Amino acid sequence: MKKLRELTVDETFEMFVLVKTADVRVAKNNKKFIAFTFQDTSGTIDGKYWDASDEEIGKFKAGKVVNLSGKRETYQGRAQVKILHLRLAQVDEPNQANLYVERAPVKSEDMLEEINQTLFEITNAHWQRVVRHILNKYQQEFYEFPAAKTNHHAFAGGLAYHTVSMLHLAKAICKEYLELNPSLLYAGVILHDIGKVLELSGATSTEYTIAGNLIGHIVLIDEEIAKACQALEIDDQEEDMIVLKHMVLSHHGLLEYGSPVRPKIMEAEVLHQIDTIDASMQMMIGALKQVQPGEYTERIFGLDNRNFYLPNE
Repeated sequence: MKKLRELTVDETFEMFVLVKTADVRVAKNNKKFIAFTFQDTSGTIDGKYWDASDEEIGKFKAGKVVNLSGKRETYQGRAQVKILHLRLAQVDEPNQANLYVERAPVKSEDMLEEINQTLFEITNAHWQRVVRHILNKYQQEFYEFPAAKTNHHAFAGGLAYHTVSMLHLAKAICKEYLELNPSLLYAGVILHDIGKVLELSGATSTEYTIAGNLIGHIVLIDEEIAKACQALEIDDQEEDMIVLKHMVLSHHGLLEYGSPVRPKIMEAEVLHQIDTIDASMQMMIGALKQVQPGEYTERIFGLDNRNFYLPNE
């Protein structure tokens, strides 16, 4: 049986899917509709449920498994589904949300082993102790959470997978540029997005938490570093800790992208660059998997709404 992202344009289908998001909106005729994002292990697709009653709005919530009958269409360059019929999955049907969650292509235990080995390469004692402390505190969430709600690595285990991919890039760059401090770069890579375990709600029906909306993962991880220093009796005003904080605070690169400061040391600039590379690659690879040679992808919101061409050779 086909999955969501395997459907072709104008193909009709019936399948069980997870409601990833269900946003209630008001149409021009003042009637309510639900803007859905449906999900299975192949990815997501959007669809609108018009003239939704209050009962239907209360029933079709994020996190519910539904039986979806529809038609695959394209709107403004993006795949969407025209909903023909929708009902909740029954007790005797595959109604467990975890059956429909996309997962990282690498096992959690393998990522755990690789990150644990990298910790031994962080030779600054303060940095290593702080990184270990925070990883131990959020170990379960770190290997289960996505790296984002929708843009890049938005699947279970995506946060750890993004981190491991960035470590691969960081290690290659450190071999090329011996002027870099590998300990600092590796510590920054491991910590840079771990605040997302507080910013996001989890791998299923991912939403932003109150802290995620009002504070954001960059400030949240800065706070976690301060808490770790206090627990480990490390002075967070020593230069090495200020430098580590600078790594995470500047990793978005620009103030308008959420960083309170721009990178001002080499390792911080490299961290920002490899974060951008890995996020961009994941978005492009995911989109290009959905098209044939000679075709363009859907527009990718996280890449300035551009679409990408898959060459024939």
